[in-house]
Amino acid sequence: MGEKLTHAMEPHNAFTMNLFGLKIPVSDLVVTMWIIMAIMIVLAIVLTRKLSLIPNKRQNIAEIIVEFINNMVKDAIPHHWKAFAPYLGTVMLFLVLANTVSIFNIIPGGEEGFKLRPPTRNINVTVCLAVMSICVVAYAGIRYKGVGGWIKSFAKPTPIMLPFNILDYVIKPTSLALRLFGNILGAFIVMELIYMAFPIFAPAVLSCYFDLFDGILQAYVFMFLTSIYISEALE
Repeated sequence: MGEKLTHAMEPHNAFTMNLFGLKIPVSDLVVTMWIIMAIMIVLAIVLTRKLSLIPNKRQNIAEIIVEFINNMVKDAIPHHWKAFAPYLGTVMLFLVLANTVSIFNIIPGGEEGFKLRPPTRNINVTVCLAVMSICVVAYAGIRYKGVGGWIKSFAKPTPIMLPFNILDYVIKPTSLALRLFGNILGAFIVMELIYMAFPIFAPAVLSCYFDLFDGILQAYVFMFLTSIYISEALE
């Protein structure tokens, strides 16, 4: 059981890409993220085709999703929310699909075959997402305060806070990455153990919480905390 669990947790080489004589291994994590990005692009094209003043069913779905994201961002970032809603919405939708992708695991394959597993169970993926978000936080401060104002903000409210405010740019992405990684990996391990111990009935019920609810919740938490950090950078 331990070997099976370790095998499921580790990324595996899906195929090797030959680029100008250079062999580049591509892991199943990368392939899964490519599939998720392709789904998002196709859905964006399908739902936003032939936009009109009287929306059809497809346009209604797109408008509901955009309005839902805009309202959440507007609550967290009262000023300049329009500039950051596209990034935050894209990250949230990507994480919703990435965290819950295992429920769509209909691709045939045994233990050695390709399976859709959450790419966010890997610390490298969550670290990249957290670094992207802290770069957006820094961009928000520089864009709306100017370089000088952003640098001066490190010494506010008092100069004694300078080292703590600098540390914030390390602590915030670290907590974002570890929170997402820990929660998704924990849920993934629990579900793998349930699949091994009770392969019938129990996984279907418990998957609703560990794969679906927890995955969506963690995507929302990541997006909400990023928007709070951006709002703090704009103050």
